[in-house]
Amino acid sequence: MSKENGGETHKERVDRELGELLQELRVALPGVQILMAFLLTIPFTPGFSKLDDTDRALYFTSLLCTAIATVFLMSPTAFHRLHFRAGEKERLLFTSNRLAIAGLVLLAIAIVLALSVIAHVLFGATAAWVVAILIGGTYGWFWFGMPLLRRTE
Repeated sequence: MSKENGGETHKERVDRELGELLQELRVALPGVQILMAFLLTIPFTPGFSKLDDTDRALYFTSLLCTAIATVFLMSPTAFHRLHFRAGEKERLLFTSNRLAIAGLVLLAIAIVLALSVIAHVLFGATAAWVVAILIGGTYGWFWFGMPLLRRTE
């Protein structure tokens, strides 16, 4: 096998990148799982009935985004198990990378929406918008903007 740039073969690079991706998912998964658990308990609290229709819609959208993010972030593991030793690691890596990015986008949206509902209940509509813009911008920059900008350098 020929060595590529960096002294590793194509197979070694794919193996390393897949290992890195699965390790990164191990970091993201607890966050999405904790958020999901928290959101699942909210409707059973006494204060939930006091939410207006907008807050309920934002809450439910946050819950749905969290559920779908969980699917996307856990799918690479299922894909890996179902295709174990099928010689499809590169395809698995490509697909799993896209699933992880989609899961992180949905996780960021879910967190922004959940914080917006809380800000609205505690401080009103203006605070909800400020929180959504600031937190959304923070996630957007640190999770996507800065890495993509660095990629082009």
